[in-house]
Amino acid sequence: MNGSFRIGSLFGIPIQLHWTFLVIIPLFAWIIGSQITATAGLLYGIFRVPIDMTYIAGGWVPYALGTVVALGLFGGVLLHEIAHCIVAKRMGVSINSITLLIFGGISSMEEKDPDPRVELPMALVGPLSSMAVGIFFVALVYVTAALVGDPPLAGLLIFLFAYLGILNTFLFIFNLLPAFPMDGGRVLRAYLARRMPLHRATRIAADVGKVFAVIFSIVGILIFSPLLILIAFFIFIGAGQESTAVKYNFLLKDVRVGDVMARNVMTITPTTPVREIIDLMYTTKHLGFPVIDRGFLVGMVTLADVHKIPALDREAMQARDIMTRDVITLPPQAPVIDGLMLMSRHTIGRIPVMDGDRLVGLVTRTDIMKVIEIKDI
Repeated sequence: MNGSFRIGSLFGIPIQLHWTFLVIIPLFAWIIGSQITATAGLLYGIFRVPIDMTYIAGGWVPYALGTVVALGLFGGVLLHEIAHCIVAKRMGVSINSITLLIFGGISSMEEKDPDPRVELPMALVGPLSSMAVGIFFVALVYVTAALVGDPPLAGLLIFLFAYLGILNTFLFIFNLLPAFPMDGGRVLRAYLARRMPLHRATRIAADVGKVFAVIFSIVGILIFSPLLILIAFFIFIGAGQESTAVKYNFLLKDVRVGDVMARNVMTITPTTPVREIIDLMYTTKHLGFPVIDRGFLVGMVTLADVHKIPALDREAMQARDIMTRDVITLPPQAPVIDGLMLMSRHTIGRIPVMDGDRLVGLVTRTDIMKVIEIKDI
């Protein structure tokens, strides 16, 4: 995901932080620290365990405690995502990464067509792990109250454990709401997919998710919660995107790259001047050309490559000076949905089609979208 950087790995799964994560932690720390007395009273009402916070009512300690709670919350989110990934890996699904960001975590998985038998346990294990973490911290509340005699220390620990217990219990409940693409929405889809085609089940689950997104946004506006509004936005967008992806998989399931590709491909050589390439783009309306040297594909020049070069420098440059050398290719027999996924992942608009070392065609995003439109009739 753009804007993310890797911080390590667990169980062989790369863990990434999105820049929004670095924004939300100080914000959560400030919110928790500034409301520490009121929150302690609320937690006492729930657990009926004395929480003496008078010793830390001022200064920097409340905000330090708020930081620990915020980090603990995202630690629970990470465990939630790892639980998803462990079950997914055991069922043969490849995991690309886990990314922590402002509204929680996202697991990136290689799953073209979700299998309800795989998706159901995979979706349930995340909320169940949150529930287990919540129960663990609630148990620590009462253990601490019974064993720790020092009031300031007991107050700090009970506040921390009680807060994390409540937050993880909330994560358990919230994630089970049937708001696709959240876990509860995936459970709903897996249930529906046993009774109807996957693309129909996905569309229904996505529509339910969008309804929840609208409800969340209205509640967020009424209670002045920007975070809830942001969550609603991501649910609405995510539901639409996943529904579209499954629809594309369904429509393109029997289509191969060779069925879609253009066979009469216009190519250029490494010595073709950049000015001539621009003229070709203008006259042919093609925005990318394979670069062929002595019969072999050696690169690709697209409009994006041209844009990287200042206008004044283009006059003296040739294709070999600006071309992309590590070209992504596909064989004619590859599923066309693989091409669409590669284009989306690498932000490219076209892929050369190779039969061994021989260029036999070019498939573009536009070609694929035309096939989708026709098959959707």
